[in-house]
Order: sequence, then structure tokens, then C-alpha cells
Amino acid sequence: MKRLQNTLILTALFAITSCTQNPMATIEGNITEAEGKTLYLDHIGIERTTVTDSVHLKADGTFRFRVPQPECFDFYRLRIGREIAYLSIDSTETLHVSATLPTMSIAYQVDGSDDNLMLKQLVHKQSELQHAVQMLVRNSGPEVGTTRARIDTLVNKYKKEVRMEYIYAAPGKPYAYFALFQRLGGELIFAPLTVRDDIRCFAAVATNLDLFHPETERAKHLKNIAIKGMKNTRQPQAIDYSAIQDKIVETSIIDINLPDIDGIEHRLTDLKGKAVMLDFTAYGHEQSAARVIILRELYSKYAAQGFEIYQVSLDPNEHFWKTAAENIPWICVRDEEAPYSRSATLYGVRELPTYFLINRAGELVMRDASVKDLEAEIQRLLAE
Repeated sequence: MKRLQNTLILTALFAITSCTQNPMATIEGNITEAEGKTLYLDHIGIERTTVTDSVHLKADGTFRFRVPQPECFDFYRLRIGREIAYLSIDSTETLHVSATLPTMSIAYQVDGSDDNLMLKQLVHKQSELQHAVQMLVRNSGPEVGTTRARIDTLVNKYKKEVRMEYIYAAPGKPYAYFALFQRLGGELIFAPLTVRDDIRCFAAVATNLDLFHPETERAKHLKNIAIKGMKNTRQPQAIDYSAIQDKIVETSIIDINLPDIDGIEHRLTDLKGKAVMLDFTAYGHEQSAARVIILRELYSKYAAQGFEIYQVSLDPNEHFWKTAAENIPWICVRDEEAPYSRSATLYGVRELPTYFLINRAGELVMRDASVKDLEAEIQRLLAE
């Protein structure tokens, strides 16, 4: 009997200790007009988003999830199909979320959380930017340069507003951190490795995290990005090609053989028989997001006719490049010698982005400075 009592006492003590060591936060609420639907709870981590829990909603639409208390703050999203509600958690608090399914993404409410209100505003602004850019691309004329300039104007306006109202206004808030990693067309809106103004934003949030939560993974990760960005902008961003002779001839190409994000090597010369855009770029460049949208439109339109893009990334950070290029449909390789790339040197690349057009015979026929209408040139190469 005494042994049983001791066992029960030890079990109770273990349960109390476990609860003390693993405090939890609660996300609960009500989603109306969602009977029979599955509500997913996704965790938005540093490198990936993963499903952590789910519930099959009944007629009353109620749900309740429990998640671990974060080290500083953490991010989750409630998801039914394409309807998504983004949430931040920074304590063992209980978040109460209410929404109606047809408009969950735009009309969800989080009771008593100013941080989540700001996060919701930020997500909506990004959605508006995405829609504006898509409409601009859809209604654009043949001048790719003009379209890109208009996209850059939209993006720069957005970044200026977010810098002042969300990042610099409260660099310690979860929505300031969240803003740094928003994307447009799959690419980061704020370029953490190449644009000085953007790097300052990363540094501001990283400094705050390092001060109050120095041992957390998010603080260490963000500090590492900020340091690399500052280092990159102090170093030369391009090679001095003034003493290098131009080795490109108009009737041939210099071969390139580099690995993609899966480590599979791709030879430029293996694409003979296709019309090819050889593109030197950096996903950390401030124009990257807008440019990728334009290239996606061209690729989806002409790939089936024999058009291919062989894209050489000169991003100095391999992990950043792999994350950015994960869903790119064309061939995307990286030169690990960036920004001192031999391939870029041999092709006379002096700035990024720079592209060249190669015909089906494997002959270099034009570089971007000579192209007035990119889509028209692609059509001409495909017709040959």
C-alpha cells in the first residue's frame, strides 16, 4: 500500500513538473459556415511551414488547439483550403479567433491582441501589392523594361511604408519580424543581402531580438543574416572587368556546368535545339521579385514551344538561394564563386541582372542591352 502511495505521489510530481517545464498556449475560436471542413493549424518556422494539428469542424464551427510556449514569439496560421488567418503568439496566452469561411482571410478577428491586428493589416497590404503587380503584368505591353519599372515603383512604395510604420516604429514586435520575410511572386520583398536600406531593417529587428532574446533560434538566424548583409555591402559587389578581354564571339557560346538546388549539374550546351535565355542574377537583388514575375509569364507562355531559361545565381548565401529558387520552373544553378564568378567574368557581366539570348543552333545572338522587345525576340528565335 505504501509503495502504491509513493508511486502515485511520484506520478503526480512528474505531471506537475512536466506542466511547469512545458507551458502551452491556446488557439481557440469559431469558424462559421464551415461545417464538414477541415481546419489546419500550420507552424511557420524559420525554414519551412509544417502542419501541426487539424480538426474536422462541426456545425457550431468551434475549435481548440494547444501549442508550445515560444522562446520569444512564434507564428502560426489557420487554414481551410486557400482561406488563411495568420497569427503570432508570444506567451502562454489564449488567442480567440472568429471568422466566417467565405471571407476568413480578410475578415477574421483576434480578440484582445494588438500585435495580431497589425499582423493582419500587414498581410492584407502584401495581398494588395501582389494583386496590383499581377494586374500590371497581365495588362502590360511589349516593353518589359517599362513593366519592370512600374513594378519596382509599386514595390518601393510598399517597402517605404512598411519600413516606417511596421519595422522602425516597433522593431521588437512580432509583426516587424514577420514583415522582413514577406514575399512577392515567391521572392523576398526586402532583400537582406544586397540592398542597404533593407539590410538596415534586418539589423534593427536583429538588434532588438539579440538584446532581449539572444539565445533563441530566431535571434541567432536573423543576426546571421544581418551580419552577412552588412558584410556584402562593404565588399565589392561586382568584379572589375576593365582588364579582361571580351571572350564571347557572336557565333558560339562558352559552356557553363553548375549544380541546381538538388546538386544536379546542368550544362548550358546541352540545351542546343532550344531558344535559351542565359540569365545572370541574384535573388537577393532588390529587382528580383518583380523580375521573377515577368520571367514566369514568359516561361509559362513559351516553354512548350522550346524556350528555356538557364539562370546562374550569384547569391553569396547558398541557403538563401535554395529557399528563393525552390519553386522556380526553369533551370536555376548557382556559382559558388559568387561574386567572383569565372562564368560571369567570361561573359563580361558587369552588373546584375544581365541576360543573353542563344538561338537553337547554340549561338549567342544578343545581350540585354541590344534587346528592345524581349518577347518579340523570343518569338523570333523560336520561329527559326
